[in-house]
Amino acid sequence: MSRSALISLAVIGVIVGAYYYAKRPKPVEVEVYVLTEGEVKATVSNTRVGTVKACRRSYLAPATGGQVAALHVAEGDGVKRNQLLLEIWNDDLKAQVELQSAQIKVNRANAEQICELAAGTGREADRLVKLQRSKQFVSVDMVDKAVTQAKAQQANCRSARINVEVGIANLNVAKAAVERTIIHAPFDGVVAEVNAEVGEFVTPSPPGILTLPPIDLLDLNCLYVSAPIDEVDAAHIRTGMQACVSLDAFSGERCSGKVSRIAPYVLEKEKQARTVEIEVILTDPKDLEGLMPGYSADVEVLLARKDSALRLPAEAILGTERVLLIGADGVLEERRFEPGLANWSFTEVVSGLDKGDRVVYSVGQEGIEQGVAVREKQ
Repeated sequence: MSRSALISLAVIGVIVGAYYYAKRPKPVEVEVYVLTEGEVKATVSNTRVGTVKACRRSYLAPATGGQVAALHVAEGDGVKRNQLLLEIWNDDLKAQVELQSAQIKVNRANAEQICELAAGTGREADRLVKLQRSKQFVSVDMVDKAVTQAKAQQANCRSARINVEVGIANLNVAKAAVERTIIHAPFDGVVAEVNAEVGEFVTPSPPGILTLPPIDLLDLNCLYVSAPIDEVDAAHIRTGMQACVSLDAFSGERCSGKVSRIAPYVLEKEKQARTVEIEVILTDPKDLEGLMPGYSADVEVLLARKDSALRLPAEAILGTERVLLIGADGVLEERRFEPGLANWSFTEVVSGLDKGDRVVYSVGQEGIEQGVAVREKQ
């Protein structure tokens, strides 16, 4: 073969080789996680968003309907316990209070008069009895009439005094009627909303009909988080367990929470998963800074924790108990392991893997499309 032919074949070979080299499959890129020991927690989280609530919140309305005569607070005002907030028109009821007060004075004066007369007739009867006993001329009929009259006057005295008590009771009834037209603060707090104006007619909310309360009062000194927990997870939760609270409005977690209450029933609503309501209070005053009722919040209840355990990141686990392990020959192999404590971030490895093993953390999109070399570990 001539020299030029050999050169041509060599050039063709180089071109073909370069073509196949360019067309070869690209290596699969994976992220590797080396098994180490660290903290692992078993936690339970709410299934739907929770809410920050005030420990005490009252929707205040008068016990009877009427026209607003005086409004003593505005939205945002701080109030003290028993402070007057709202008063509806009650001049007629106040007049009844004045009338009963005056009637009590009349009854007391009548009772004083009747009791003085009763005392006089009693003394007269005693004198006649003494004269009869000393065998002076006093008829039995006269003594009997005097004693009877004295007893009757004493009964009138008791009746008059009872009338005074009746008058006091009527006065209390009149005062209670006035109280039904007045709203006092049941505790120290802040006025969140005022849904009434002077001159408007307000009524208490009847059963089955929701109406806006004239005054919404909040106690911002005590806040808690209410969150629904799936019925499957709720059985593992106990009061006093530690919990972390995260809010959409703030970054980071607030981990001074403790489970303070677990609802004694499962909430059943149409087209919703059945849940159990739990309440979490924050014990660190710093964690309460900036919180307001109504904020959306998520809770994570700590069921168990190990400070030093062999762990896997959740992203490296296939299904529930499988991982892709990089073998000594560089080929990926599927390995099963026994999981222990687990949460959204890490899962404890009880057996099946060793410290220092390299597992696939994630596979790039090209690797997913091309497939990876995986062989089952026997």
